Amino acid sequence: MLNLEYPNFEKKSLDDLELKLSEPIKKINIRGKKKEFFTKAGKILSIILPIEPNTSSSNQQFNALWLSPDEWLVYFNEDNNNVYNDLYNEISKLNFGSIVDVSNQWICINIKGKKTFDLLSSGSPFNFNNFKNTKNSVTQTLLNHTDVIIHHTEINEINLFVRRSFSEDLWLWIKDSARFI
Repeated sequence: MLNLEYPNFEKKSLDDLELKLSEPIKKINIRGKKKEFFTKAGKILSIILPIEPNTSSSNQQFNALWLSPDEWLVYFNEDNNNVYNDLYNEISKLNFGSIVDVSNQWICINIKGKKTFDLLSSGSPFNFNNFKNTKNSVTQTLLNHTDVIIHHTEINEINLFVRRSFSEDLWLWIKDSARFI
């Protein structure tokens, strides 16, 4: 197995804003449409996958983000390594859907504080007015010309997923932009 190294982001606290790397976490892309897919995914994750656009569902262990009508990003602490194998064996192997471990592809940055949405608005074309008032909402947008997935976990707190290859550039932009908000 690859020796995985995460970017070296130091936790940063500014006025009304805290930035930190939220790794290591397991990220799994799941896709499917069949009834059996939803049954098996729900049983293994103990969660109902969201079917409303731009929403999420969660329990104490797992977060499931709606990405498209037949695609979700499930993320959780790496302590539970059997989940991927269970999903793969019960869904992919039986052709009910697709299970792909994308943990090495995405980096999760946690941003919290009163100025969280001011920071995001400064570099994104997305209108955060309704988003910031809706806990558990999800959006896929651009931030500083970089594709990101944003999960609104708590009031004034988000998990931002960015592709590993763009993570350091985006981290530097976030730190720099946060100083001027």
